[in-house]
Amino acid sequence: MSHYHDPSDADYDKVYAAETPDLLKAFGRFDAAVFAPEGRALDLKHRELIAVAVALTTQCVYCIEFHSQNAMKAGATTAELAEASWVATAIRAGGGFAHGRLAFKYAGQTDVTTS
Repeated sequence: MSHYHDPSDADYDKVYAAETPDLLKAFGRFDAAVFAPEGRALDLKHRELIAVAVALTTQCVYCIEFHSQNAMKAGATTAELAEASWVATAIRAGGGFAHGRLAFKYAGQTDVTTS
């Protein structure tokens, strides 16, 4: 599989470690707590599927790759991955639709009655 990112990009984490080690450690603890295998109300599979949907919506390729693989490891099926992808698609499209209202508003459209 060809990526526009490279696994060696993670080497840049050394910059975070050198410049803001306290924040990097805090983020690591936070992320580990969110994705802990047990002890949460949502099981890991569903948390990973949510992460996939959010990653698709934010278009973070690193997150898409990581959480798609982790969702499958946590027991997700390809059907569940597909549905999570469609949820992300619907939310992203819905955002465009909803923000379209602002286009009318800022264009000075004042007549909002139906014909």
